[in-house]
Amino acid sequence: MDSVELEIAMKRKGISYEKLSEIIGISRSAFYRKMKGQSEFTQGEIQRIVDALELDSPMGIFFAAKVS
Repeated sequence: MDSVELEIAMKRKGISYEKLSEIIGISRSAFYRKMKGQSEFTQGEIQRIVDALELDSPMGIFFAAKVS
């Protein structure tokens, strides 16, 4: 997950960490852990984030290609 890109999308929409965690139905502490990569967003949470931020696709934020 690209937390920087997610933060940029949040800023564009004027949505704070607290508000987005409320929208997707998780605690702030759980949201922070997910943003730091300590746990992953579920498919349902990703869809709610995409809807809330009006993203065209979750690919660039949540499913970045790994290149070796």
